[in-house]
Amino acid sequence: MLAKIVAGSCDVDLATSPQIPGLFMTKNTERGVSLVEMLIVVALAGIILRMAIPALISTRRNFRISGDARDLTSLLVLAKMRGASNFTRTRVYADTAANTTRVEVWNKTSSSWDTEGSDQILQPGISLGFGSLASPPPNTQASIEQAPQCLDGSGTAIANSTCILFNSRGVPIDASGAPTPHVMYITDGNAVYAISVSATGLILTWRSEAASADWQKR
Repeated sequence: MLAKIVAGSCDVDLATSPQIPGLFMTKNTERGVSLVEMLIVVALAGIILRMAIPALISTRRNFRISGDARDLTSLLVLAKMRGASNFTRTRVYADTAANTTRVEVWNKTSSSWDTEGSDQILQPGISLGFGSLASPPPNTQASIEQAPQCLDGSGTAIANSTCILFNSRGVPIDASGAPTPHVMYITDGNAVYAISVSATGLILTWRSEAASADWQKR
């Protein structure tokens, strides 16, 4: 049956009659996003990304070098412990060409150095050294220099190496056995970390910008 509206004496057939404007239609007030609005959002997102990316890169770089500094500190602590437990000399050996570090224990029987565990590799972009800095952390060295070269079992210096040597009491020593403070440096070109070992065996970590020496204890 056809629906009808009775208006006075006239019948309006909704199936065949034109719609009465505004009577049976509702106005749609929703609209989409315009092209201009979309371009504004994209531009703002691009600006925010350009501001955030350098900060993220810097944060990631700092995490890397600070993590390597902590690992190197842990190796020094481990070397001191191994020396005391085995009652022998130990050292942290660093290969400046391969950018690796490891703990070595002196074998009294074979008169040679035994490697403890495996080599630890520095993060990409990080190397052993102090760049162009001209002064060491305060009260660590008279002049800035990497820890001395490692010696093999016969006492010959090993190329591309640097070592911090401990006696059985955990005191850093030189090749003759005299207590000697040492420092080992790593850098990523933007910052330099120094891990110092005092003549009493105290281990400290320092940081400076690579451009100029401004050492801060960590």
